Amino acid sequence: MANSEQQTSYQSSQRYKPIQHRKAVYQTNWQIKRRINRLFMILFALIGAHTLAMVWLEELSLFNALWLTLTTLTTVGYGDLSAATPAGKIATIGLLYITGITLLTLIVSDYIDYRFFKRELIRTGKWRWNMINHILIINSPRNHTTEYYIRLVSQIRAHALYRSTPIQILTDQFPGGLPTELAELGVVHYHGSSDNPGDLRAVNVHAAKHIVILARDENSAISDSATFDVLHRLMEHKLADKAIVECVRDENRERLKRLGAQAIIRPVRSYPEILVRAILAPGSEKILEDLFSHEQDHPTRYDVKISGLTWAEIVCALIQAGLGTAMAYVDEDKEVICHPKHDERIDAHALIVLVKADLEPAETEIQEAIRHYRQRKQNWDRQKQALEREADIEH
Repeated sequence: MANSEQQTSYQSSQRYKPIQHRKAVYQTNWQIKRRINRLFMILFALIGAHTLAMVWLEELSLFNALWLTLTTLTTVGYGDLSAATPAGKIATIGLLYITGITLLTLIVSDYIDYRFFKRELIRTGKWRWNMINHILIINSPRNHTTEYYIRLVSQIRAHALYRSTPIQILTDQFPGGLPTELAELGVVHYHGSSDNPGDLRAVNVHAAKHIVILARDENSAISDSATFDVLHRLMEHKLADKAIVECVRDENRERLKRLGAQAIIRPVRSYPEILVRAILAPGSEKILEDLFSHEQDHPTRYDVKISGLTWAEIVCALIQAGLGTAMAYVDEDKEVICHPKHDERIDAHALIVLVKADLEPAETEIQEAIRHYRQRKQNWDRQKQALEREADIEH
């Protein structure tokens, strides 16, 4: 009975006894580099020791001794020089055949491991690139992320000044690596979060040329809070003036503006050109934003027929009348001609005019402005002809 209880107690203790797991052995990036550096130092010491041994034991010159050491270590073995004395042969066996070649093999093996490790870090977005003068994009759109990035980066790359500019994305997406079509555009990513100061340091935010902060969700005003937090961090390091930020709710624009953002735009996912313009031509994004809304300046079509005037004269006529700015016209084939040459004679069937929402002119006002300009132009022409005739009479 006692033996049975002891056996049961032993089985129970074995069942619940903690299992001693072997510790996982791995090397980080810096550990591999440190090991390679240490191996190189030992190898150089062996090369120096064998070179001196050949000078002393084989009575070779310093150059010939080094030549013999390197050809032996690299297994080239030209055969023009070799150790002849027993002591020299023993030194070569111990220092090079056994120790030196083994060290060289370990260095090559560790270097290959380092390359594979680096490639894996790059693929998973954990490699620190130490970029300077780069475009840093923080956060990712919630939907159609890859398609948006491809369109955005493609439009940036279309500009000659930014064709080869490094572009890095700080995002918690793409844990398995960037899509091939995006990587082919010269984009890299760091897998992290914009609310982590360490991740911001990892992408060299202080050395970026432009910083773009995207709204995490273009349909939720909560995204503005996250944007505000990131911009505030940049402001603390005097980097806010490099930032182009997206703002979902217009009421939050003033708060972001007080932090010193370079530009504040609405998140228009179907038209990344607004963001691109903010990078390439700061200030022009405001014009494009107004065109997308009906709140301030917006384009309006006026079905008025105009002929016999140049495009410059039409633009002057509307501006002098305070009605707006002519942007394009519609010809007789119903084609919209944008920004024609200033001296081109226009045969228009309609005008596209940029007007203010609170001062939108009527079609009759446009016609009246053109008619008044024609009259003034005729008066100018008559005065000019009269002056020319007087000059001819005097001569």
